[in-house]
Parts: sequence; structure tokens; C-alpha cells
Amino acid sequence: MATVRKSKGRQRVEMTKMTKESNLQVTFLKRRSGLSKKASELCNLCSVEIAIIVFSPGKKVYSFGHPCVESIIDRFLKRNPLPNSSALQLFELHRSANLCDLNMQFTQVLNQLEMEKKCGNPLTQMR
Repeated sequence: MATVRKSKGRQRVEMTKMTKESNLQVTFLKRRSGLSKKASELCNLCSVEIAIIVFSPGKKVYSFGHPCVESIIDRFLKRNPLPNSSALQLFELHRSANLCDLNMQFTQVLNQLEMEKKCGNPLTQMR
């Protein structure tokens, strides 16, 4: 018995500049949160230091950094690595362990929020 598909499924979206300002802003917000989430996961999984600075279409500045944006930018501009002291390494290990726990909690809360939003959509459509 052959099954007939009702839709084409998920299609690839062509990467072109959006013309509608409202669509542009919504897409930016969705992709910005995804970018921050991926950067956080990269920090947790690979123990890397990362800094991301994004300027929105509305001229707002958003940043994400681990351990912090300022220290990473300073290191990049000065081309100066941090001194390799054992006390600093212990401090960084302790801080990264705490950040790892906090990032995991943040990811769990984001996932719960997404699930609540998905559950809320059918309720609003019924009204």
C-alpha cells in the first residue's frame, strides 16, 4: 500500500537578504539565540575561550563570552597569552566547573521553555 505525502517536508531556504523588516528582526532573534547556545556548548565540550559580538538590525549590541568578552578581546588585541601559573589554572578549573553546571542548567531551562511554548500554541489556536 503506497502512502501519499501531504507536504514536501522541510525545504532548504535560500540565503538571501530579507526585505521585510519584521521578518528580519524575528529571524535575527531566533538565530542569535541559536548562536549563543552553540557557543556555550562549544565552551562546555571543548574547554575553549570564546567571544561573540553581534550587532542587530535595530543597532543593538549583543555579546557572549567565556570567561568574559573583555578578557578575550584584550588577549586578541595584545596577542598576549595569559601567564601559565598553577594558581591561575586552579582558579580557571574551578570557575569553568561552576560555569559548566550553570550552562547545563540554563540549557535545561531553555529546553523547558521551548516545550512550554510548543504546548501553549495549540491552546491559543483553540481560542
